[in-house]
Amino acid sequence: MGITSFYFLCFFAVILIVYYLIPKKCQWMFLLLCSIAYYVLTDNGVLILYPIASVTACYIGTRIMGATEDAGKRKAALLFVIAVNIGILIVLKYINFGINTVNGIAGIFGHSERILNGFSLLVPLGVSFYTFSLLGYVVDVYYGIARPQQNFGKLALYGMYFPTIISGPILKYRECGEQFFEPHDFDYGKVTRGMQRMLWGFLKKLVISERLRLLVDTVYGQYDSYPGAFIWVATVCYAFQLYTDFSGCMDIVIGMSESFGITLPENFQTPFFAKSISEYWRRWHITLGVWMKDYVFYPILRSKFFTNLNKSWKEKFGKKKGKQYTTFAAMFVLWFTVGVWHGGDWKFVIGSGLLHWFYIVMEELLEAPCGKAMEKLHINPKSKAVDVVRILRTFFLVCIGDLFFRADSVGAAFSMLKSAVTNWNPEILWNGALLGLGLDWIEMVIVILSLLFLLTVSVLQQKGSVRDRIAKQKLPVRWLIWYALLLYVILLGYYGPGYSAAEFIYQGF
Repeated sequence: MGITSFYFLCFFAVILIVYYLIPKKCQWMFLLLCSIAYYVLTDNGVLILYPIASVTACYIGTRIMGATEDAGKRKAALLFVIAVNIGILIVLKYINFGINTVNGIAGIFGHSERILNGFSLLVPLGVSFYTFSLLGYVVDVYYGIARPQQNFGKLALYGMYFPTIISGPILKYRECGEQFFEPHDFDYGKVTRGMQRMLWGFLKKLVISERLRLLVDTVYGQYDSYPGAFIWVATVCYAFQLYTDFSGCMDIVIGMSESFGITLPENFQTPFFAKSISEYWRRWHITLGVWMKDYVFYPILRSKFFTNLNKSWKEKFGKKKGKQYTTFAAMFVLWFTVGVWHGGDWKFVIGSGLLHWFYIVMEELLEAPCGKAMEKLHINPKSKAVDVVRILRTFFLVCIGDLFFRADSVGAAFSMLKSAVTNWNPEILWNGALLGLGLDWIEMVIVILSLLFLLTVSVLQQKGSVRDRIAKQKLPVRWLIWYALLLYVILLGYYGPGYSAAEFIYQGF
């Protein structure tokens, strides 16, 4: 039951009505029952045992931590919870990654047959998202940042809350966990604002992303037949497809939660306006970046190995460079982890991980030389023209990573890159060849106008909330704007009999 389907909208409408009719003390229990029902209706019902197992391990571990001050027992409980959750994640998502890597290495050395056979396993919905949310909670309890939840059902709701289990955002219990269990009065403003946010998400997903998907699938599915500029066009389209798909999902999820009186963390902040890769990742999938920084990067830097490495490299390279090189080494582990989180395939490790590590390292190393060069050329580094160049450069680098992310394999990604730079065919941009990629000229116009509309709203968003501005308008103007947007989605969205919107891209992670 995808969240853009008619059945889900009916499901949500019934939940919303009942949620505010029942006694407030029962609201969290009702949301838990709805989350279980959604999981059973959407996925193979038996797979719900996986998130229940994760929640159970976290509940037992944190109760032990809360009941003792013995450092050894607390650490043993922490390691137990991590082992259970990461163990499930490895078995379900990464065991075949290891097997395929071994077989690939063997193939390089002349073994034509597979050394190891893979496993065919059903992966539960949102396993990476709920696992990280729960692990963050357990680590916070271990360090005394959060108090252990005494009620198993409440912890289950936090870990299995049905909107976030689809594609996140990754939650922090200490920031938003308790609000799941608080009583919420009906608030017309919050409900309507939530639905407005959902409508914006539907526009991104159904009007833009689903159209771009047709073009991208055509080129990436037959890249041998579409060389040169075709690949560049498809890759740029995929960057926008991925953004409108994932951020559209977040708009729906955050808006839905807002209707329940629950505030979730933002996951996007106009990432394509970023002037560097570092800034891009502070704007893209924000909750993943924060989680990785807090629970992977900082612990790595504080570890005994990296403390000794930092000391050694400071003696060898000097204080400043030694610290910088140590940070780069820790970042390598961080970005490898980010890549692996996205999926058990080297295309993810490269496209969403190590390639971005390389970008950030080069940005750091070239910052001073580039600054001196601009000074000699009398270029103002704070000028708008320079900012535009930086934004375009960052977007181009992101697109290269997205190419690996979307390609069928690492080999296919390199083949596409080779074709993209060795074939010169810019004429396809004006000779009508692009109209043979799954979208006719009317569909192309709809996509372009919708993207321009999205860009306009994003620019306005930099100066303050667009919804707040609309809310200050007179009633007829407000209704005109929102009903026009609703009509736009109804008339131009991809949905209905015979058509099913593809699952959200990040739903598989």
